[in-house]
Amino acid sequence: MPKLWTETIDAHRAAVRDAAMDAMAALVAEHGLVALTMSQIAEQAGIGRATLYKYFPDAQAVLTAWHERQITAHLDQLTAAVDPAAPAIARLEAVLHTYARIQHHSAPRHGGELASLLHRGEHVDRAQRRLRDFIQGLLVEAAKDGDLRDDVATDELASYCLHALTAAGSMTTPDAVHRLVAVTLAGLSAPRR
Repeated sequence: MPKLWTETIDAHRAAVRDAAMDAMAALVAEHGLVALTMSQIAEQAGIGRATLYKYFPDAQAVLTAWHERQITAHLDQLTAAVDPAAPAIARLEAVLHTYARIQHHSAPRHGGELASLLHRGEHVDRAQRRLRDFIQGLLVEAAKDGDLRDDVATDELASYCLHALTAAGSMTTPDAVHRLVAVTLAGLSAPRR
């Protein structure tokens, strides 16, 4: 098959998948998960139901694919927040602020039934490991530079950061989110001797 055909077919497949995921997200936002059907998703996406079934076996698969796409976008956002030339502590601070903002903006839309359905599965476990490893790597570098406490293991500090900043989802203002990040960073500071 010529390269142009392959690229066109791949682009078409990606467009159909994206349209289905976007349609599903819009339907869930409007109506919730109750009785979400493949017919509704296909109609909202502007594609035939048979075409949709070529890409996804059921509505749960569309939902899972959409969630994987969201997670990947969030991880890419965290990676993009880092200036590689900046000191480790500045990179860590940028990542923690970005993570808290993501939590703040995502939590109101992903609560209750949807959260319990989405936040299980191997794709979530992989993303959490990747996120924890990313933050732990920054913590290791900042500790080596002497900018963080060295009396607590970095894997424990990574857990502390992630759990503390999950609370950003319940904050009502961006200023409250900023203060939460400041308190979290203060907890990472080297103890005074």
